[in-house]
Amino acid sequence: MVNTSVNLSGLSLDNPVIPASGTFGFGYEFAELYDINILGSFSFKGTTKDARFGNPTPRIAECTSGLINSVGLQNPGVEQVIAEELPKLKQCFSKKVIANISGFSIDEYVYTCEKLDREEQVGLLEVNISCPNVHGGGMSFGTSCASAAEVTKAVKKVTTKPVYIKLSPNVTDITEIAKACEDAGADGISMINTLMGMRIDLKTKKPVIANKSGGFSGPAIFPVAVSMVYRVYDAVKIPIIGMGGISSAEDVIEMMLAGASAVEVGAANLVDPFACKKIIEALPDAMQKYGINNLQDITGGAH
Repeated sequence: MVNTSVNLSGLSLDNPVIPASGTFGFGYEFAELYDINILGSFSFKGTTKDARFGNPTPRIAECTSGLINSVGLQNPGVEQVIAEELPKLKQCFSKKVIANISGFSIDEYVYTCEKLDREEQVGLLEVNISCPNVHGGGMSFGTSCASAAEVTKAVKKVTTKPVYIKLSPNVTDITEIAKACEDAGADGISMINTLMGMRIDLKTKKPVIANKSGGFSGPAIFPVAVSMVYRVYDAVKIPIIGMGGISSAEDVIEMMLAGASAVEVGAANLVDPFACKKIIEALPDAMQKYGINNLQDITGGAH
């Protein structure tokens, strides 16, 4: 009998599979399709201090082996998430969730993190300093060591739960930013967020997405994500949640061998709402195929 359980900074998960923020809503929509308690956890929709309508449409563009999105952090704001979304989620999910948090200033990150840190349902905070689809916030905090460290320090002062910083791949050296977050007190790293991408409509001769470019995700970015997780694992001593194009049990194992302690599944949920369920069900057989008894033992095994 294989053991699929893993641990993230004291948070025990039955398996390492976590739907990524923005691809699973607040969970209850998927709970109509299957029992989402089979998930290790899940990262709920990116939440900001104030409600956001998001970017103008169209927001999605298809491409080979992936998609481009520019949703722009549409969400009801942290007060409504706490008052309405989390109680609804509690009806269908009994495990701790991961709160994904974005902001447009240090003060906004601090405010939202402090609020969600108090919620019993939240087991871990995932601070997104890497969203490429908003202006004046998001990725701008994740492209320099100084600003990444500043967000990390500020958030850690007002929280008690583990803080994982979500990093952008759209930088010169992701390892330096990961190290800056670790030095500033981060408990872990989530990586990678989407790459930058664009599609142009040949008929209109204009960008397909209203925001011109957006975040490129899907199977095409998996090798990039594996490479970056591998490099950051060598650079830091804190755990990594690996993501970027994961769509199979084999991908989970490969990402963990690169250095991830758990994984997030993103774009695959938009293609197949049962993607995470299928990956979890396939994981024991994949482990047996490759001679793995305890999944958490393989983290960083490729080094």
